Amino acid sequence: MAKEVTNKEDNYSKWYNDLVVKADLAENSAVRGCMVIKPYGYAIWEKMKADLDRRFKETGHQNAYFPLFIPKSFFSREAEHVAGFAKECAVVTHHRLMNDPDGSGVVVDPSAKLEEELIVRPTSETIIWSTYRNWIKSWRDLPILINQWANVVRWEMRTRLFLRTSEFLWQEGHTAHATSAEAVAEAERMIQVYADFARDVLCMPVVVGRKTASERFAGALDTYCIEAMMQDGKALQAGTSHFLGQNFAKSFDVQYTDKEGKQQYVWATSWGTSTRLMGALVMVHSDGRGLVLPPALAPIQVVMVPIYKSDAERSSILERMGLLKKEIETAGLSVKIDDRDNLRPGFKFAEWELKGVPVRLAVGPRDLASGEVEMVRRDTMDKVQVPQNALALRLVELMEEIRKNMYAKALSFRDSHTYRVDSWDEFRKKIEEGGFLLCHWDGTPETEARIQELTKATIRCIPLDSFVEKEDGVDMLTGKPSHQRVIFARAY
Repeated sequence: MAKEVTNKEDNYSKWYNDLVVKADLAENSAVRGCMVIKPYGYAIWEKMKADLDRRFKETGHQNAYFPLFIPKSFFSREAEHVAGFAKECAVVTHHRLMNDPDGSGVVVDPSAKLEEELIVRPTSETIIWSTYRNWIKSWRDLPILINQWANVVRWEMRTRLFLRTSEFLWQEGHTAHATSAEAVAEAERMIQVYADFARDVLCMPVVVGRKTASERFAGALDTYCIEAMMQDGKALQAGTSHFLGQNFAKSFDVQYTDKEGKQQYVWATSWGTSTRLMGALVMVHSDGRGLVLPPALAPIQVVMVPIYKSDAERSSILERMGLLKKEIETAGLSVKIDDRDNLRPGFKFAEWELKGVPVRLAVGPRDLASGEVEMVRRDTMDKVQVPQNALALRLVELMEEIRKNMYAKALSFRDSHTYRVDSWDEFRKKIEEGGFLLCHWDGTPETEARIQELTKATIRCIPLDSFVEKEDGVDMLTGKPSHQRVIFARAY
């Protein structure tokens, strides 16, 4: 049998970790809190990256790259920003090692102390806005629409593969605009890009919303987000987009001459998502057999397993599979023939189920004679016989059916675990069961903080879409008036 995973009902956290490791997505590295993304996992991330990159370029953005190291003095220019990241920053103080005089190894060379300490990039607003000062002089230089694919370091004490690691991969967009309205429109546009990607490609339903003041990105005037529900009822923030106002432009003196010849400070946004999406992908769709991958993200969309008893049967079946493989690839799908002769078919079936391959085909002597193949779809585990002469077309149709079914299943789960809650007693009970709790909130950070202190639940967002209609009510804790429900949940 293939590697077994823990039952998620028994231990959800261990189930998740088992899947990530045993499905060959990632593993812990020799560096505490950091991970190694293995080829199969990285292939999924590359597909995410390619689709997002296409969407960014379609909206007029260009890719660039900025330094990994940021002078410490840059962080002191934006007080709220530095306060938000100070506890997570890794700092470079020296630039050279030397042999230990006692011969026990190497030590930091005390003569190689940096004149100014460098922060290892936790996010790039400061280094990018110091650069934009050189790029922006006139209104004709705007807007600047830049994205970078990079790694960042945020030193974490408690880590979990993909969900929270000290180093992770991401993209971060940084744009500069002539007016506040243009910057707000950009921030709103990009959160919708993330939402469309999550729904269409990850098959993951998300709520588009605005963060409360206490949950905003450090240095932002407004933060938009997409929030998803995992199968344990916890929320996961899957992407954010920030309206930064003129905070960074003023910190780094980025001004432009407008059409009237006056000097104006630039308006800014930033937006990003990361390999945390890999964790969301696992937790939204997977089951006791292993991963369940959306067709658009599966490194292998179709796996073919030969069933035979003799070398002659093996040869004829593999020959036929080779022809079918070419037809399926011509139709635009990725295919693998599992021709390993040292493993039994049952083991192969379990292994590819663990890895979440959307469709499995099996061909034996009877299938050769009948002109059919046995087809199993991973999302439902339904098994059918399909004529070989119609196989490629059927597979293309099936990929879209799988995509729609995965989204519908995840949406049904989220909807069935979303509750309208009006009393404090009911809230305390429901939050222990998990899910999204739609509650009235009086709008004060004091009430928000008190609820978090008492229940470990946070306001995930103030919904901006039609997820919940606006209505008047009263705060469940304070009894003060409220004009809209917000989403409370425990979160990753």
